[in-house]
Amino acid sequence: MQRAHRRPRHAARMRTGVVVGVLGSLVLGAATFGAVFSGTSLALFESELNTQDIGSIAGDAGDKPDYIAAPVSADATTGTPVDTYAGEPVNILLIGSDVRSDENAALGGYVDGARGDTTIIVHVSADRSRVDLVSIPRDARVDIAYCESLDGQSQRGWTTKFNVAFSNGFGFNNNPAEAAACVMRTINEMSGLAFDGQYVVADFAGFRDMIDALGGVPMCIPRDVYSKKADLDLDAGAQTLNGTQALAWARARTGSGLGDGTDLARIERQQELIESVLRKALGMNVLTDIDVLTQFIRAAAGSFTMSEQLGDVGYVFGLAYSLRNLSMDNVSMSTIPWAYAGDGSGDVVITSAADDVWEALLADQPLPLKDDSSDDEETDDSPGTVQQPVDTSQLERTQYLPIPPEAAYVVTVERETEEQILASCVLDD
Repeated sequence: MQRAHRRPRHAARMRTGVVVGVLGSLVLGAATFGAVFSGTSLALFESELNTQDIGSIAGDAGDKPDYIAAPVSADATTGTPVDTYAGEPVNILLIGSDVRSDENAALGGYVDGARGDTTIIVHVSADRSRVDLVSIPRDARVDIAYCESLDGQSQRGWTTKFNVAFSNGFGFNNNPAEAAACVMRTINEMSGLAFDGQYVVADFAGFRDMIDALGGVPMCIPRDVYSKKADLDLDAGAQTLNGTQALAWARARTGSGLGDGTDLARIERQQELIESVLRKALGMNVLTDIDVLTQFIRAAAGSFTMSEQLGDVGYVFGLAYSLRNLSMDNVSMSTIPWAYAGDGSGDVVITSAADDVWEALLADQPLPLKDDSSDDEETDDSPGTVQQPVDTSQLERTQYLPIPPEAAYVVTVERETEEQILASCVLDD
């Protein structure tokens, strides 16, 4: 059952089940989708995407060779997609921006510049058996990196809120790609993580249009919600939100029924919304239904900016196919360990427990994460326990091998209808 609730604000519970099921369906669908897409359709797919290489200014060069886009490649024996970085961990930076110009101004109100509303690090393990997603609060007080633009401009950094990194990079030329590069530099300097230039930036309009392309998103709203600032008015219970409502739900911070008004409470709501979006998309067979997929891509393409790798069909198919048998218990979603700054600013600080998270990501090991039993003390700085991956040694899975056994083609994935998702909603008393 889907129970509407709020976790303690310091908790970092493993979000499995839906998220992992989505990834399992993603990789299964990629093979089917790749097989039926014609060369013309592939060209159309890629032409819809806004890609830009930021490797020269991201400041986080890893040990991977420079990426060179190439036609979709497949194993000569099996015809399956090839994973470009097989045997190597992959880090991808996901950013939701609050650019307030043009169409976005009508959705969020005009504000000069741009900030990063949501930032998630996606880590795919080298053996493709595990995916970890780590959110960084926008109000985290950090040292912003020195940043550069593609045309040679520069901006010094200072200690302030994390979302200023995006704003600094965007300020050069109003370019989301340069903003992503500044965020990458900042994360790299605080953690040592390298992204090899892989990123996706989405804005308000892109998010709204994706939700509408899906026909809305089924949600379990835990209590009556009203926010004049976000133009949000929802009754408690199961309901389907349209794109504008879903965007307001993801952005709202202040109002009744929204918790303490912090970015941390909003992160929890955003994670729940992402899960519901993925569940709905799976039920619609977005990854295998060409008409639905094309509509979905076109809805978001103009509002997304991404790296050349993630805009290359061959690369995406290969990575997705290598994850097709990912265990549902080996995907986690959490927030980097934090505590309130304690100075009345509302800022949070990243605690020493984050060192264990960074080290695990760098070593390509399971993350040390807290569970729902964590207390809510402001200064809680305990490292938590290590998430142990499920033993997959007895499964007929192929990891990243280019020629899988026949059994690897058989992947059973349960999909839910929108009615089933809504029916699973149970409100706490």
